[in-house]
Amino acid sequence: MRLPPVLVAAVLATTTGSLLLAPNSATADLKPPVREGSAPADSAARAPASAARNALAAPVTDLSAGTGGYPREQVLAPDPENPADKSIKLGLTPYHAIAPKLNELQGLGHRVSVEVAGRSAGGHRLFLVTVTAPETARQTRAQERMRELIENAPQAAAKDTAIKASYKTPVFFNSNIHGNEWEGTDAALKVIERLATAKDTKTADLLAHNRLYFNITANPDGRIAGTRTNANGFDLNRDFITASQPEVRAMRQIAIDKQPAVMLDLHGYVNGTLIEPTTPPHGENYEYDLFLKNTYANALGMEAAVNGLGYTPAKDGVEPVQIPFRDQQEGWDDWPPIFTPQYAAFHGTVAAHTVEIPMTVNNSAYDTLPVEELRRRSAINVDVAGAAMRATLDFAQSHRTSLIADQIEVFRRGATGAAQVPVSAATVPGVPGIGPEDVYTTDFPRAYVIPAGAAQRSAAAAGRLVDHLLANDVRVTRATGDFRLAGRSYAKGSYVVDLRQPKRGLANVMLADGRDISGKVSTMYDISGWSLGRLWGATVERVESGGLSAVPLRAVDAATRVGYVAPRGDFRLRLDTPQEIASLNSLLQQGVSVRQDSDGSALVPSSARAKAVALARAYDVAFDATKASAKASTKAAHGTALHRVRVAAAVTAGELFALREMNFDVVPVSTAILDAGFDWSTVDVLFVSSGLDHSALTPAARTALDTFLATHGLVGRGATGAALGVAAGLLAVKPVEGNGDANGVVRVVNSGAGVTAGAPDHSFVYAPVWFTDLGPGVRVEQSYATGNPLVSGHWRPLDDGTGGPTAAAGQAAVVSGPHAVLFGTEPLFRDHPKGEFPQVGRALLTVSRS
Repeated sequence: MRLPPVLVAAVLATTTGSLLLAPNSATADLKPPVREGSAPADSAARAPASAARNALAAPVTDLSAGTGGYPREQVLAPDPENPADKSIKLGLTPYHAIAPKLNELQGLGHRVSVEVAGRSAGGHRLFLVTVTAPETARQTRAQERMRELIENAPQAAAKDTAIKASYKTPVFFNSNIHGNEWEGTDAALKVIERLATAKDTKTADLLAHNRLYFNITANPDGRIAGTRTNANGFDLNRDFITASQPEVRAMRQIAIDKQPAVMLDLHGYVNGTLIEPTTPPHGENYEYDLFLKNTYANALGMEAAVNGLGYTPAKDGVEPVQIPFRDQQEGWDDWPPIFTPQYAAFHGTVAAHTVEIPMTVNNSAYDTLPVEELRRRSAINVDVAGAAMRATLDFAQSHRTSLIADQIEVFRRGATGAAQVPVSAATVPGVPGIGPEDVYTTDFPRAYVIPAGAAQRSAAAAGRLVDHLLANDVRVTRATGDFRLAGRSYAKGSYVVDLRQPKRGLANVMLADGRDISGKVSTMYDISGWSLGRLWGATVERVESGGLSAVPLRAVDAATRVGYVAPRGDFRLRLDTPQEIASLNSLLQQGVSVRQDSDGSALVPSSARAKAVALARAYDVAFDATKASAKASTKAAHGTALHRVRVAAAVTAGELFALREMNFDVVPVSTAILDAGFDWSTVDVLFVSSGLDHSALTPAARTALDTFLATHGLVGRGATGAALGVAAGLLAVKPVEGNGDANGVVRVVNSGAGVTAGAPDHSFVYAPVWFTDLGPGVRVEQSYATGNPLVSGHWRPLDDGTGGPTAAAGQAAVVSGPHAVLFGTEPLFRDHPKGEFPQVGRALLTVSRS
């Protein structure tokens, strides 16, 4: 569910004291959303380490058509029966019953095929079902050739009569991405069964002209556990720009390989059923005129189908459908590319919807309502989800030709560098209420260059960024010689992202700075600024104009490896990327004696050569030659000895995952865990951002914590971490909290040494904090830039004029002392700002040896 707080309040109000939901206003004044990742004092992230290992190692499954036809039937092995599956109480399909059900559906004829699209962080299979009329291998190859032509040669595809006559429109239904929003799965199974068995000519015609794809449960971990998140504690519907989780990478591959023209993402719970399109602001990198035209038209069809079920407020507690674009002013936007429908739009989906089914059955309702009432509500939800799906099938069939034409046009505009078309009553006829507040477009640059050589901040970070772009189906080329572009010189080996490509919107949304939209709307649903170009640690240069025909370029399918081990002597390992921090921690865990030089880099003895070779291969990092000795036994030894760091962490799920990505040994803690008794002798340092309240601890737990902090270090992030640092007397500073709704990319000034050595000059904030009244011994590691530090995002002052970006300008953003480092920024947010990770890694290493 993508539920704004005003609707949260309405749902909570109507589920207490009544078994039927009363009406809630679709036009109430919206309030800023609750900060992502916030947690009660006793519930910091505690995901198992095995889930992080699964997510970091899980391969991406190739879902391209291959050489076989349809159906592609297989017998799925059953999963162990789990009586604790939270679906059971609702009368819904538990995860362990899905594989047998899919086996049964495949046996009903020759229309249903099942593939395993991957595995979840918790190790559960992800099932992709295809429903279509049978195809020979030759017919399937022909479909694949047409699909590729649509993306790769859209101008030719627009004239191809075979595409108009015989290309099967891809339609995608995504269910249960939030684990405790269950019913989309059950509705999908019902729709599949009907399609598999129906004998009418309408169904036969539908399946002859469409391929229907169903991601049965996008989040089996959460379905089983009754949680919104997966086993790593991640909200998968916030992860699409980062793709840190295997479930998201599977959905990403579906979008790339199946190229759906239409998709639904089934959620809950908003009463009445809420169906996109959204309120402003609208993503400026979409071809929004095409998107709005089709998404609004399908929304009307779904509205009629859902309202036509006959449920009423008086009889059933079910309100009529809402369409935010039509019925609301703001607060439910499609600005960030982190949600499934918004991400799908960059892969050619021209009608994409979040659908919020109406009747609340999760969270407190799940625990307090009678089972009979929960099952009544779930049955209504399954009915509503099914109606939305069936209406979408009708829309796809009746608009098949125009949908594919519009998908082709998305790719044509990108490939030719055509201008976007602003939405208006003239350009999007049939959609009422379009105003200037709905117009969002961008000026695409000619290209981006990720330079090689001395101009590149980090070759390892550049390679990681390039591989991520390629994984998202963004085309990247590499220069085979030195070249000049737009008056600037670049070295051989530089990467060039030509923005004249079919998926230019996705390339630009990842690499551009973005926009400060603070003045556009009063509130945003989720994050408002992001930028791989600014936050992933690589140098990325925007090229506004110029031709690429004279530049010696070749397409690449992977970044060039930069891993290297010097042929002799001791080694220097820079600590500027997560991969380099992970490599260092691996060496320390293996008992290698490593020292840290004054510039922050790690000095590794030559005796660890074999281990260095393995790490250079695994993490693509460079162990360079150095004249500084890493051997403590020599008089010429440089730096300070490092040791393995075990971190007690009261943090958000994203931070816990990022720590494990950097190979830190992490023990999750919280107020409740410390109150129950915790053995502080087992850890070296404490990292706190969420779920630990010093004042809420029992006297014994507080004494134990203070005793630990008297001899060990603290790394704190945000208001919670800063409060603990001050309460423990570790840093003489005054933390100042900015607007809690503020988030985005900010300009920063680094000290050039210590924690922020080699750090990018941009960072990420959410509920920003800064530090004033700095006492003796406090070092400013990083400051917010002067002026307005916000580059992109949404950051307004509070009603009393405080808490805005100008108040933070020039103030300390990261501070340190002998035993503590406090961050007012968000260097590990949702595993996203990769270039900021090393700041936390360096901080943990520094305070753990203080």
